[in-house]
Amino acid sequence: MKFKQASVLPGFNLAFGYTIVYLSLIVLLPLSALVIKTSSLSWAQFWDVVSDDRVLASYKLTFGASLLAAGLNLVFGLLVAWVLVRYQFWGKRFIDALVDLPFALPTAVAGIALTTLYAPNGLIGQYLAPLGIQVAFKPLGIVVALTFIGLPFVVRTVQPVLQDLEAELEEAAACLGASRWQTFCKVIFPAAMPALLTGFTLAFARAVGEYGSVIFIAGNIPFESEIVPLLIIGKLEQYDYVGATAIATVMLAISFALILVINTIQWWHSRRHGMRK
Repeated sequence: MKFKQASVLPGFNLAFGYTIVYLSLIVLLPLSALVIKTSSLSWAQFWDVVSDDRVLASYKLTFGASLLAAGLNLVFGLLVAWVLVRYQFWGKRFIDALVDLPFALPTAVAGIALTTLYAPNGLIGQYLAPLGIQVAFKPLGIVVALTFIGLPFVVRTVQPVLQDLEAELEEAAACLGASRWQTFCKVIFPAAMPALLTGFTLAFARAVGEYGSVIFIAGNIPFESEIVPLLIIGKLEQYDYVGATAIATVMLAISFALILVINTIQWWHSRRHGMRK
């Protein structure tokens, strides 16, 4: 006779009910309130708010910088994870702990530290200024800040996958005459691709809504270095709650669309990889 395995948690119905209620209170209710508040605007009023030149410039900067930062983390996050998994060296535990620093460090502190480093008279900025490279108070500074806060998402997502990837597979590929690049493309990259896409999505989503670490280094100049969260905060300070929710709704819709595309690509890749097996 086959006995049903006892579960530590309550039954499915009760656990599922708690899950739905919790997600509704934490996620769905605030998002619904956002949409309901925005719906008080007519379509013409809504379009006037979200299509303003200043708003469009901030959208372009926010999403462009977030995609660029997530792309940089995709490359260098994979490299950092590979070094931590495949090599033994002095100070490895320190480097491994250092990856989680953006998680533990308050975002405002990170922003002040990055501004101090990359300002024209800063520790690093003073060497970049003579070359005509200004990081702080420019869009480049925003990319630096978003890259800083997004790196752990890629590293911590890819690292377990690389740990589970047996080194014997690489050795077998080498024995069959594959070059290092071929081994990476045919063995390592396909296995790490789903995790890379997940890390990229998390880093991008984190960057889109980032405020604290960016506000100090951005410069906050309209049409040049003004991000969407700052624009929303400005409207809230002016008691323009409907305008703030309208901009936030468009930002939410674009974020959902981009994440949906990335998740679809991840699902397609996983399905294709599963069919090959």
